[in-house]
Amino acid sequence: MFEAIQFIEYRSQSEPEETRLGEFEVEMDAVESARDARRKFMTGDETEYAWWLVRENGARLANFIADSNSDKEFVLDLTSGELVEIT
Repeated sequence: MFEAIQFIEYRSQSEPEETRLGEFEVEMDAVESARDARRKFMTGDETEYAWWLVRENGARLANFIADSNSDKEFVLDLTSGELVEIT
């Protein structure tokens, strides 16, 4: 199972607000959920910073990462520990 999660940093809060977008059997469904949430955030007038990730339930490493400051998306290369841009 995979989970999609959204984090939003508000200027008035010290900790980011974490929202679980859902749990999915298929990784690409979780990625699409994160992408949808990102598109909705980007079309608003938000001035806060947000990021989205997809990971296996309970994992400490992400399968998909994106943020509101860029159009880039990343995956984590488990063999090297490096972020690799999805092109």
